[in-house]
Parts: sequence; structure tokens; C-alpha cells
Amino acid sequence: MWQKSNPIKENKPRTKSPEEALASLMRLCARAEKCEGDARRLMRRWGVDQKAAEEVLARLVRDRFIDDRRYATLFVREKLNLSGWGAYKIRTALKRKEVSEEIIREALAELDSGKLRARLDEQLKRKLRTLKAKTPYELKTKLIRYGLSLGYDYEAVMDAASETLNQADTPCDEYSF
Repeated sequence: MWQKSNPIKENKPRTKSPEEALASLMRLCARAEKCEGDARRLMRRWGVDQKAAEEVLARLVRDRFIDDRRYATLFVREKLNLSGWGAYKIRTALKRKEVSEEIIREALAELDSGKLRARLDEQLKRKLRTLKAKTPYELKTKLIRYGLSLGYDYEAVMDAASETLNQADTPCDEYSF
């Protein structure tokens, strides 16, 4: 009877000592910005006990490998410029990463409302080219849903959707939005 020479390994997370966790996190943080929540999550997965994890985290913060303010500022800039997210979606993502509310407020305060609106307009115009709708109402509804899903303010999305449709060369031009 034929037997496998290499049995299937179970995907058990590899446990790390606090020293190994510190070295791994230093390498990760040197390559990409991480927040305290990311580090805690990784150490839990690696099986580092909570007291040792907090000591490792304190060392990473002290040595400036991790800085939640710096992380939040860069996260906000990246999600606005590259992903086109609005303030609500960015706030929610940062909360999920366990960044404090004070730091989130500071990072979002740096957002320029004119730049946010310009980005929203750009996103809606791009989306409009791919939408198909039978009525102007349906088209506007789809644009509004899309703008809200990006995390923009309701009033801003309503205004931007109306403006986008009024400027667009769509078969529904004859109707007022």
C-alpha cells in the first residue's frame, strides 16, 4: 500500500518568545508603518503572554518603531489619496486598529475639506462611466450609494452626485437632478 512520505502539517500558529516577537516586530516596523493594535494582534497570534507583550510594545514605542500618531497621519493620507476613502470610513478603520479616538481626531483634522470634496467628485465621475441605469433616479441612487460606501458625508455625497450628473453627458441629460 502506498503511503505519503510527507504528512500534511496542521496550520498551528508558531509560538514565539518575547525576544523573538520583539525582533520580528522590529523587522516588520522597519519595512512598513505599524500601530500598537497591529503589534498586539500579532503577539496574540504568536502566543506571547499579555504582560510580556506589553513590555515588548513599550520598548517598540520607546525606540520609536511604533508611533500611533505617525501611523494615523500616514494612514489618513494613504486612504484618501490612494483608495479615495472618506472621513467616516477612515475613522472606522483606525478604530478597528485600536488607535485612540484623540489620535484619530488629530489625524482627521489635517484633512482639507476641499481636497476631500475634489476626491469625491473624481471618484463619482469615474464610477459614473461604469454605471448602467434605466432612469435618472436609479443612476443618482447608485452614485449616492457608492459615495456613501466610500465613507463620505451624506450631504457632500448628495451635492456631488447631483453636480456630477448635471455635468455628465448621459442619456438622462434632459432631466434635472
